[in-house]
Amino acid sequence: MAPSAPSRLAYIDWLRGLACVLMFQTHCYDAWLGGAARNTKFAMWSQLGGTFPAPLFLFLAGISFAIATRKLVQKGLTANQIAKTTSKRGAQIFALGLLFRVQEFAISLGWAPWSDLFRVDILNTIGVSMMLMGGMCWGVLALGDPQHRNPLSPREDARRSLSLLGTAILVAAVIAVVTPWLWTTGRPHFLPWQLETYINGVHNLGKPQPWLFPIFPWAAFAFAGLAFGFLLLSERAKKLGAWFVVIAAVVGMGLIFVARFLDSRSLQLYPVYDFWHTSPNFFLIRVGLLLGLVLIAYAWCRWGWGQSGFSPLIQMGTTSLIVYWVHIEFVYGRFSILPRRSQTVLGASKGLAIIFLSMLVLSLVRTKFKAYGAHLFALRQRMSRAT
Repeated sequence: MAPSAPSRLAYIDWLRGLACVLMFQTHCYDAWLGGAARNTKFAMWSQLGGTFPAPLFLFLAGISFAIATRKLVQKGLTANQIAKTTSKRGAQIFALGLLFRVQEFAISLGWAPWSDLFRVDILNTIGVSMMLMGGMCWGVLALGDPQHRNPLSPREDARRSLSLLGTAILVAAVIAVVTPWLWTTGRPHFLPWQLETYINGVHNLGKPQPWLFPIFPWAAFAFAGLAFGFLLLSERAKKLGAWFVVIAAVVGMGLIFVARFLDSRSLQLYPVYDFWHTSPNFFLIRVGLLLGLVLIAYAWCRWGWGQSGFSPLIQMGTTSLIVYWVHIEFVYGRFSILPRRSQTVLGASKGLAIIFLSMLVLSLVRTKFKAYGAHLFALRQRMSRAT
């Protein structure tokens, strides 16, 4: 499977499905393990696995955004049209994130605090990140071609792609670098907490909360994915084929070593250094790990069993939004299938298996109804043209 061939890259959907599974296990064990089971090494490793889904979802959103933007450019749309189309999708995701919070508050009416309506969750951050990426791409495309000429020459097109790539890397770096200040001495106190929480996750608790997903640092993963996506679509990457993914993984390993080296230095730029939550070095390490996961997914889907018949991960990856939305209520919500913090590892694992199979069935049903709806729409179109 060459990275430039299909419109939906199977290994991207596989990675999104992997993020769903890692999310399931983290949420299930966090919600259902009770007593001594919460203090075991098993629980610790489960929570460690839970550090991957959020950056992975954002990174993949950036890749998908780059693919969508490239397609719109090839269709001859102007910078304004491209920005409108891509940012609209980001606004839709953001609106769904707000709707999700309203739904959770309504279902939990009676014990959920009103402040939960303003909690910054991963859907909110994905939506905001997509709108920010839309604004960045609009700026680069508009400045690079103010006369809206189309098509551009191959050299001009390559120059434009390089500008998009460089700007995405720059924005990701800036977000990562300024995050420690925005969480500490540079906090925008002048903003109401409902807005400041989108900057640093302060919520209404007086200080930034590491369990939330504010723009800083989380949007940096989306811009890192955007940069990788533009690289993936480049002519050089198409010529390299599988070697491009291998080289990307090697670069990822290099980022990890560079980050560890920088972290070992005594010189610090920040008045408060929090490696695990705001450090640019930890951001680099996680980007390096994400690039390694891309190689694993690519190899599995090309040479392994990733596409040998039916793949549960690819299937869930294509419907990750509804899978995310629904499973939360059956794990943490009022309709939880198991009592909170009451299970052994075995009991919680059984619940996890039920959640996985249920979400897989939901994904299949969603895909079937979507295909059926598309068939009906096409049929109506043909009938309307016939009359």
